[in-house]
Formats: sequence, C-alpha cells, structure tokens
Amino acid sequence: MECISVFDMLKIGVGPSSSHTLGPWRAAERWIYELKADNFFDKINSVKVDLYGSLSLTGKGHATDLAVMLGLSGADPERIPTDTIDIVIASISNTHKIVLNNEKVLVFNPEKDIIFNREFLPFHANGIKFTAFAENETHESTFYSIGGGFVVKEERTVHEENVELLKEFPYPVHKATELLEFCHKENLSISEIVLENEKSLRTDEEIDFELNRIWQTMLECMFIGCHTEGNLPGGLNVRRRAYDTHKRLNIEVPYTTPQEWLESIRESEVKFRQILKWVSCFALAVNEVNASLGRVVTAPTNGSAGVIPAVLMYYMVIENHDGDFSDIKRFLLVASEIGSIFKKGATISAAMGGCQAEIGVSSAMAAGALTELLGGTPEQVMIAAEIAMEHHLGLTCDPIGGLVQIPCIERNSMGAIKAINAAELALDTDPKNVKVPLDKVVDTMWETAKDMHTKYKETSEGGLAVRVSLSDC
Repeated sequence: MECISVFDMLKIGVGPSSSHTLGPWRAAERWIYELKADNFFDKINSVKVDLYGSLSLTGKGHATDLAVMLGLSGADPERIPTDTIDIVIASISNTHKIVLNNEKVLVFNPEKDIIFNREFLPFHANGIKFTAFAENETHESTFYSIGGGFVVKEERTVHEENVELLKEFPYPVHKATELLEFCHKENLSISEIVLENEKSLRTDEEIDFELNRIWQTMLECMFIGCHTEGNLPGGLNVRRRAYDTHKRLNIEVPYTTPQEWLESIRESEVKFRQILKWVSCFALAVNEVNASLGRVVTAPTNGSAGVIPAVLMYYMVIENHDGDFSDIKRFLLVASEIGSIFKKGATISAAMGGCQAEIGVSSAMAAGALTELLGGTPEQVMIAAEIAMEHHLGLTCDPIGGLVQIPCIERNSMGAIKAINAAELALDTDPKNVKVPLDKVVDTMWETAKDMHTKYKETSEGGLAVRVSLSDC
C-alpha cells in the first residue's frame, strides 16, 4: 500500500505544469544525484536529454525543456527567484554552455541536446531519458513523470519508494471505506486521522510550519495574480482576467500585504454574483501566475492549482471571517488525503486520464475539505468528494498549443464553483441515501481514463487543441 504524505500531494514549485515542468525538473535533480552516487559526475564531458510521449508533444508549451535545463543547473523549484529563470535560460541558450549542478561547465545546445521524440514509452506517457557521456563510457537513466510532480523509475515504483513509510503510518489508507473505518473506530475526524499519520513522519512544529508555508504561497499567488495586468506568455495573446475582475469588485478598505488584502475582502459586499466572481477571480489568479512560470502550490497538479486555494479563500473571506490557521490546517489535511485516494486508486496525471484526473480530483479534494470545515461528518466529506468528481468524469485534456491557458485556466474556476456546490449538496444529504460511494467513482474515473482516446490525454492532438489554432488567437 502506497503511503502518501500531505506534502507529497501539496508541493511548492514553478509553473506551468506539475507533470511536464516540476516532474522533469525533479527528474534532472535525481539524475545528478545518481551520477554522483555512481562516481560518474566528475567524468562527464557532455549530456543529452530525450523526451517521450506527452512530454514531447506538449513539452514546448509546458516549458519541459526549460525545466530540464533548470534542473540540470541545480536550481531549486521551491526557492529559485522566478524573475531569474529567463536569465538562466538565456545564458544557456546564448552561450551553448550549462553549469551542471552549478559545479561543472559543459557544452550544451538546447536545440540539439534536448530531443523531442513523439513515440510513447510503454511504462507511462511521460518518459524522460538522461544520457551522460564520458571518455569511453555512458550513463543512462530513464524517469517517468506520473503527475503532481511525482517521479518514478520503472524498476522502482512509488509504492516501493514509500513502502518503508507503511509501518510508520498508524492509519494506512488506500480506499475511502478504510478511512471511514478509522474515523469510526477512533472517533476522530478525517483531518485528525491524517494528522496522526503525518506526526509519524514529522513533529507538530514541522507540520505547522510547512502547512503555513503552503498556505502563504497560495495566498501570495492569488494576490499576485489579482494585481498583475497584461497578456500571458506563449503566443495565444490571452489577456489576464483576474486583474480586471478584481478591479471591478471594488475593494474599498486599503491594504498593502496579502494578509491585509484578505482582511479587506472580508469587508466587501457579499451577494451571490459577487461570491461567484470572487471565487472565479481567486482561481483565475493562481493559474495565470502558473501559466507565467510563477510559483504555485501543486494541488494536486499545477494545471489544477487554482481550485483548492480559491475554495479555501472562499471559506476564509465569505463563510468564516474568524477563520484562522487551524481551519487552514484542517482543510489542507483533508484535501491531501482525498487526493491521495484518487492517486492510489486511479491517477492524477492528465497524460494518463485527461483533465478529469486534474480538475476533477482537485474539485473533489476541495469539496471534501470544505465540507469538514462547514461541520460535515466524515461520511458527508466523502459524499462531497464523490459528487465533485462524478460531474467531472470524462473531462478531456486538450490544451491549445500545448499551453496551460485554454481551456485550463477557466476550468479551475469551474472546478472551484462545483466544489462549493458539491459541499452544500453533501451537507444536505443523509449518508444512508447515497447510491454512489467515493470508491466506486474512483474506480469509474480510472476505467474512463483507460477508455479515453490518447488524443484527449494532454497531447494537443484532439478537441479544442485542433479546432482552435494559434492563428485564431
């Protein structure tokens, strides 16, 4: 049984894609670690990178080549100043040299040494192979970016990499029914069960510190997105919409920081249309930052990074003006556990399951988390997650130009609104009357993913991606 931490499901990184940007970035870091462990690093005189399948087909639009170069350079996606990314990439492209792990200068031409192969490797749709050349020998290693920033090797799966954690988790969960059994047996909420698992890995102080860091990244991301005007990069000439929506919402209380901004929104007018606009604005803001290679929280992926912050912000500024870190903590703990159930039982990779695996899962995560904060029982939390996913089943991934702009950004606002609606439906539902349990919808999502045509799985070879061309934009 795969044991997944909160901080596996919620990662801080750089946009635009967890599977196509953060994953390859982490794969490059892991390869360098391998090279050093195998005493090969000091011998290297050149390197080559091969991208396969979805990483190749939409790699340019998702900045996969840039992520690989940044990872090989030794940059940390959690901490690199995002305004320096263009400088690093320009230096490599102009000089045809890369400083491997910021230690060893090599000749490197991105146009020749990063190869886009349209073929798919059998193990997973997102394959990446690194090759290092020395005087008379080579070192090859193939990784797979399986969604949400998770990276595995074929010979060592995520299950095997996390199996040592199984004996540490007091409440190992694979299915929703198991989670509910623990809640009933221990008379604990879902967030309390998840917290006990986390405490087997970290101290209370470490957990609180990291969860607060995640929330502050989300809040700052929404703040930046709502206060940045202009068009998104990539050639589609997509205008940022969060800025315009935010401006029309007319906040009257002055502010200078993200936290002051949150407080000022609490003083704003609250009507149904304004609520819709605020939630949409929060979600759009995050994914516009993501599309600009900004820093976001993978939740559970970068393409769906706006849903959970938008719903949590909704709770903080609309539902509960006294909401504080304790509420944020509970929300993130519940959301991560629901996401892990989908990852274990299906997928969170659009390259494997279409957008139902990203927006659908994030909406389910947010719906369940909101339900607990609004006083729902563990059963109602599961009902909310099921409702949210049920109405995303079959959602395709067909990004125009391979970019996370159309339809991806708007889908985050739709996923957030659906999550809130799902929570309200769940709170009014008697669990005895439920016909579709969460585990059944997880299974159904995975079966739907396997039946879905490859062209609708983040390849930009179907749907809107072929009906709308760059020239139309």
